[in-house]
Amino acid sequence: MTGFLKRLFGGGTRPLDYDRAKELAAHPDAKVRADLADRTDVKSEILYFLAEDGDPEVRRRVAANAHAPAQANLLLAADPNDAVRGDLAAKIARVAPGLSAHEQDRLRRVTYEALEVLARDQIPKVRQILAEALKDVAQAPPDVIRRLARDAELVVAGPVLQYSPVLNDEDLLEIIGANPIPGALAAISRRSVVNVRVCDAIAATEDVDAIAILLGNPSAQIREETLDRLADRATNIEAWHKPFVERPKLSAKTATKLARFVAASLLQTLAARQDLGPEAAAAVAAVVARRIDEIEGAAEPKGVSDEAALLARIRAMNTAGQLDEGVIGAALASGDASFVVAALAELAALSPRLIRKVVDTQSAKGIVAVGWKAGMSADLAAHLQIKLLRLPVSKILNPKTGGDHPLTEDEMEWQLEFFGAQG
Repeated sequence: MTGFLKRLFGGGTRPLDYDRAKELAAHPDAKVRADLADRTDVKSEILYFLAEDGDPEVRRRVAANAHAPAQANLLLAADPNDAVRGDLAAKIARVAPGLSAHEQDRLRRVTYEALEVLARDQIPKVRQILAEALKDVAQAPPDVIRRLARDAELVVAGPVLQYSPVLNDEDLLEIIGANPIPGALAAISRRSVVNVRVCDAIAATEDVDAIAILLGNPSAQIREETLDRLADRATNIEAWHKPFVERPKLSAKTATKLARFVAASLLQTLAARQDLGPEAAAAVAAVVARRIDEIEGAAEPKGVSDEAALLARIRAMNTAGQLDEGVIGAALASGDASFVVAALAELAALSPRLIRKVVDTQSAKGIVAVGWKAGMSADLAAHLQIKLLRLPVSKILNPKTGGDHPLTEDEMEWQLEFFGAQG
């Protein structure tokens, strides 16, 4: 801190001659005075004098000068020019850690007062600069941090609410209970650690976005009872479904509730969870299987006779040795999904209904397993994901180096069993 105080009051190995500095400080050319304000080898009183200069560029140079005295900083904290105060905020926040409102040292106290003035600045940009600089500083002045956390602008409050280690649970609970600005709860939900009481308070609100973020935060310490209550509310809140299903730990009760309403594409993720005991996993799997059957029943083709005719034609092609990967690839390219499903069913000795389950749930792993069972290459399995399941490129399971399937045989057998194949 001694070094900081020395820098705070200027100084250098070869200070500019005092009389010469006085002459330059009174020079009629503002450019000359601004260059003087940049220097680190002038006396503190010269910089203080320049802090009252009529030209805002001169004052801005003083504001950015790390050697400006604390009194000059306090004076500039109330400067009428926004840019001056912004530069001062960026500078002074860098020296804020360790400063305390109760320090006896007058110089440090004045610097702390300047921080408080900047935290109340009428221009959001100035407060934002301060918030960004102090957001992750553990020794930042608590009073300043608490004021920034309650700011009316999210660009100011958000960084502090999300990152500041100075804020404790009591601070956060008070903010949550005080009808905070939109986005404030979401920022709190993103914290690297969200303790139980804070999670409970956010979960009790009506902020759908904040709760979605909280559910998706693996470090959020959400109690089992709280998760169960949220599951009761989640039926028609789609934004909660994916983060809910992907939470690191779920009770059997909550997982079973989710299985009753989440989208088909999430059911397999839910059924494959490893944190459930054998009995709980079986109960969840039973609900998942019933849901898949319901989804499949709703999508059952109405033209049963047409399907029977298609199956008969495909069986004949297979008997004649005409049903191969090239034929399926051509059907894929032309968009003939019914032919592809029926052909895969024939070659894999699986029911068309099972394959439609895989398609309806958009299961990349499932269709890889079907393609493998049908004797198709890993390349065709990738095309099935793109053309038949219509998955985005980021979700595609591509072949391994050398052309092997991206799953092991055990994994593919499990996928087929999951969708109802008989061993």
